[in-house]
Amino acid sequence: MTLTIALFIALVIFVNFLLWRLFLPWAVSRRISGFQNDFMSKFYNEINVTYRKMQEWRHDYHNHIQVLKANLIFQQYGQAMDYLDKLEKDLTTVDTVLKTGNVMVDAILNSKLSLMQEKKISVDATASLPDAIVVSETDLSVLIGNILDNAIEACMKIPHEKERFIRIYMDIVKQQLYIYVANSMEKDLPKTHGSFLSGKQGAHGFGLPRIDSIVAKYNGFLNRQTEPGVFATEIMLPLIEK
Repeated sequence: MTLTIALFIALVIFVNFLLWRLFLPWAVSRRISGFQNDFMSKFYNEINVTYRKMQEWRHDYHNHIQVLKANLIFQQYGQAMDYLDKLEKDLTTVDTVLKTGNVMVDAILNSKLSLMQEKKISVDATASLPDAIVVSETDLSVLIGNILDNAIEACMKIPHEKERFIRIYMDIVKQQLYIYVANSMEKDLPKTHGSFLSGKQGAHGFGLPRIDSIVAKYNGFLNRQTEPGVFATEIMLPLIEK
């Protein structure tokens, strides 16, 4: 009987060992793959939004030219000037092009800015970065993309459009990449063991841990803070390899 129990225990340990060695890496890999596929799909949709806006502007641009031509033909110079003033004002309100100096960051930021505009979110963005930095483009894309996705998601839970806002600031501060994002939110996020919980499940809920792991990878600093109606993320990543 004792030998049988010992064999049973050994079998259980062996099976658990196989599960740990074989199943766990597969499960983690599948979750990461799902997260990456979701991230790329979302980025593709945002690029489509930007492309559609460009097409709309191209169509409108043709109509604007025709109106101005008619004003000039009939020597309606005052009306032409008024029309140009209106166009300039409209262009200021729809312009979401942000040039940081870093091509990759420009691509991810502007796709998110177009999405924010489509969702009627007020945006204040300032960013300035060198063309090349130590942080890999992949890590930086995931980092910025997830922070802004979380900010957009929080804003969209607010029923009143006028209360939705996102503030973005990125710059090099004392040889470190500084990223600050603040957004409006409907209510405080729940916490567990001092960490904020995501309201998303599955691959969708993998964003916060990915942000944490990337910051840790570069020995950076991460701070998340809340106050009534506002959630803020502050990150600093060293730009000099240690």
